[in-house]
Amino acid sequence: MERQILMQNQMRERQMAMQIAWSREFLKYFGTFFAVATVGLTVGAVKRKKPALLAPIVPLGFILTYQMDSAYGTLIYRMRGEAESIMASEHDRLDLPLGTPTFDSIEKARRAKSSLASFLEK
Repeated sequence: MERQILMQNQMRERQMAMQIAWSREFLKYFGTFFAVATVGLTVGAVKRKKPALLAPIVPLGFILTYQMDSAYGTLIYRMRGEAESIMASEHDRLDLPLGTPTFDSIEKARRAKSSLASFLEK
């Protein structure tokens, strides 16, 4: 049992590391896109004297900020804190529909599936 818990924890750590790495990689590409788009929109707004052309920079800036927070900021720590708070104070929201699976319910579903499969094969 202890080995299984350690293995699950290592898998969780690897998944979190991959998620952070993905955020950092995405940030490189999106940061480049944001910089090119900002320069292009600024040049276009100055040439045409239309400041409305700068409007797309605002939502793109929000996305860039979120990605920076995800890749290098404290987003994961804040999410972990919120999850701990939910687990402590709103535990009823975490209940599974129809309750926790039991051995009997799993066996019943397995038998129903196997009998359905054998029925379909005929």
